[in-house]
Amino acid sequence: MKMNEKDLLLSNYDYNLPAELIANYPILPKENAKLLVYERSKDQISHLHFKDLAKILPPCDIVFNDTKVIKARIYGVKENGSKIELFINNPLQHNDFLVQIRGKVKDEQILYFENSLKAKIKKINTDGTRVVEFFNDEKIFNHHEVFEILEEIGHIPLPPYIKRADETDDSINYQSIFAKNQGAVAAPTASLHFNKTMISELKNNHHNIYTITLHVGAGTFKGVECENIKDHKMHSEFFYINDETCALIDSSKKILGVGTTVTRCIEYYHRKKTKEGFCDLFLHPQNKPQRLDYLLTNFHLPKSTLIMLVASFIGREKTLEIYNEAILNKYQFYSYGDGMLFI
Repeated sequence: MKMNEKDLLLSNYDYNLPAELIANYPILPKENAKLLVYERSKDQISHLHFKDLAKILPPCDIVFNDTKVIKARIYGVKENGSKIELFINNPLQHNDFLVQIRGKVKDEQILYFENSLKAKIKKINTDGTRVVEFFNDEKIFNHHEVFEILEEIGHIPLPPYIKRADETDDSINYQSIFAKNQGAVAAPTASLHFNKTMISELKNNHHNIYTITLHVGAGTFKGVECENIKDHKMHSEFFYINDETCALIDSSKKILGVGTTVTRCIEYYHRKKTKEGFCDLFLHPQNKPQRLDYLLTNFHLPKSTLIMLVASFIGREKTLEIYNEAILNKYQFYSYGDGMLFI
């Protein structure tokens, strides 16, 4: 079997992670999180911390995702009083939402939540998701109005591998310092490591800061199930790129993408020249980045599109080597865990 054929097999993106290395809480203070640095030109791995970033980063401009996580999980009841849990995947057209519901529901059924909020089941999809609209006795709510209500009654949607209920501090810790545009149901986790002091240090070292908006959907946690990864249907997520960031991408300046969402967004724009829409770009070793120079990201689930994106930068074998190195050095994995930088 040729090497490039091995890169297409799902089973070749697996690794074993001890359960104790899954971060259930963030590393605090943020700048003390570990940072594995891989210098591609030297094929060299270093073990540093995020507080060292400004000292080691080559000349480049930096792009963050300014999406804000909504409190996407709410609890309510059906007409008969039985309890249900509703999780918002992402907004749809016409004030509708794609959701997951724990509990049996049927078409046209009404669900009841706090603050007089109601949801009507408009469609039941074959994949188990539902389409709903939210309303009260007076009006149907638009997306922004629903987000505002969720701030009062909802819960931060911690990822499924964090085996605990959300806590008050998660409302702060599971948002980046750039978070301002509501719509994500998962955080752009690489940016969770940054505080204002680190940003000031980077600016003082002549690293200009830019943002994009990509609303991370629940599809980010969906595993790849087909053995040939090219058969995987990539989820799509709404994005918007402002004119300043478009100009940066169109330039020849070196760019560091903070996170996989920024990476996909920049690469999508570079290919399509579209500054707003739905990004469904799937990066893997046979669809490599064309524009981004450097990547900063967290450690990702085995057999996920995110670990395949990492492999698109440095190759599948090097990716697994780095992951095993991180495991040996007791790095914390996933959303609240440590990070890695490819330069």
